[in-house]
Amino acid sequence: MRKFLEILKSAWQWFRGAVSSAFVILFCASFILWYILKLQYTYTTDYSVLVNVDGELLRVPCVIEGKGTNLFGYRVYMHKEIRIPLSDLKYTFTSDPEEGADGAMTNMYIIDPQSMQSAISVRFSDIKVVSVGDVPPLRLKGEEEK
Repeated sequence: MRKFLEILKSAWQWFRGAVSSAFVILFCASFILWYILKLQYTYTTDYSVLVNVDGELLRVPCVIEGKGTNLFGYRVYMHKEIRIPLSDLKYTFTSDPEEGADGAMTNMYIIDPQSMQSAISVRFSDIKVVSVGDVPPLRLKGEEEK
């Protein structure tokens, strides 16, 4: 281990003597400027949105499009949930006998993906929601208490 540290120390001394500190500073500055310029382009990416529908949390996979700065901001700073009332969504009912305990029927909401996409799009101002993946079904309130 000591030999490895000596080799590393001598390599660092050689690097400091061979490369100017001004070159390293300008190289880092050019990388930062290049990255800032790349963020101005429009990108399309996958993003999972946390949606709160009347107290039930869903993770909805989406394909979103926007400028790199906006997408970067949403990925880094937005870890909050989006609140959408059930009245804003189109849905149907279904019964699943295998889901319930003791063979009881469990009623579920099946949410229309197009209505979910439009509801999410309204709440994102700077980015465009291109498509929404499979929306997981919701349990009816009060079913867990029975």
